[in-house]
Amino acid sequence: MTSRPLLLIVLLATFTAAIFIVELTTGPSSIDFSNVFMNLINPEDIDQNGPNSGALNAGSTSVGLGLDSIIFLEIRLPRALLAVSIGATLGLAGAALQGLLRNPLAGPGLMGVSNCAALGAVIALYFGWSGVSIYAVPIAGMTGAALSVLMIFLLAGQNSSIMTLLLAGVAVNAVASSLISLALNLAPNPYAMSEMVFWLLGSIANRSMSDFYLALPFMLVGWLLILTSGRFLNALSLGEDTAQSLGFHLGRERGIIISGVALSVGAAVSVSGNVGFVGLLVPHLLRPLVGHEPGRLLLASALGGALLVLLADVAVQSFTPGHELKLGVVTALVGGPFFLYLIIKTRNSLI
Repeated sequence: MTSRPLLLIVLLATFTAAIFIVELTTGPSSIDFSNVFMNLINPEDIDQNGPNSGALNAGSTSVGLGLDSIIFLEIRLPRALLAVSIGATLGLAGAALQGLLRNPLAGPGLMGVSNCAALGAVIALYFGWSGVSIYAVPIAGMTGAALSVLMIFLLAGQNSSIMTLLLAGVAVNAVASSLISLALNLAPNPYAMSEMVFWLLGSIANRSMSDFYLALPFMLVGWLLILTSGRFLNALSLGEDTAQSLGFHLGRERGIIISGVALSVGAAVSVSGNVGFVGLLVPHLLRPLVGHEPGRLLLASALGGALLVLLADVAVQSFTPGHELKLGVVTALVGGPFFLYLIIKTRNSLI
């Protein structure tokens, strides 16, 4: 790795760490972090004069912790960790799909991966599978994500143009959206409908460490599968014949990337809902900075996605207090105009 991409990785990691700290300090309640630190060292040493000391949660399972520590551990920390992991997943998956399909407009949202993952989660909620097993929703989400990528390959074929790939992605996205709408229309009760709407809008509010621990193993495996495919994506950018001549088995390598995208995006959507445009926006912004090499773009896109989702969630909490916007709405407001710009920029190649 040359000095320029390495410097980019260091800068992205530094900014992501900084915004992560900002995320931990953002929220409707002020927290005395010195009190939290001392309380975590000695759970019995609760500062009764802290800003939130007057109302300890007597029914909380966090025995011996003050309210500041409970807010930090059960609200702020899981939200920040989910923002990082989900953003990294979407950025990494977007870069992988763009490299695999050799299509600069590919992404988990546009190509239907996120919507199909949301559809899987909605089906699990609709039929009550989530009450049978805590793994039902993430498994359904991952299955939906995998099926979407496979359907795109079947519809577009191997030697497809950008227009064909776009049409395949739009078709898959439209079918998933229509089935989600059908499930909403046939929802058995208002509670089920509100849960389904959550997957459509996307949010990491009111998530717990249990949600993070549930999704993390699947995301980690997905990240590992994608990151190990960097050399293949570099070779594939030179053409399928070149990749084969370098010893890569196209079917196996594609299967690895598809599995990685399905695992990571499905797990992310299963806890956050549909957060769109991150996988489309981030790789486009960072690609010129890594020399247009798909392999180098993977890690940079993961960090860039984490940074973008963190910034979006900080904005959500800072500018819309009381009636918080959904995270997916904010990313769509940013990504929608950017997508229109990409369409205008590439319209000559779509004809």
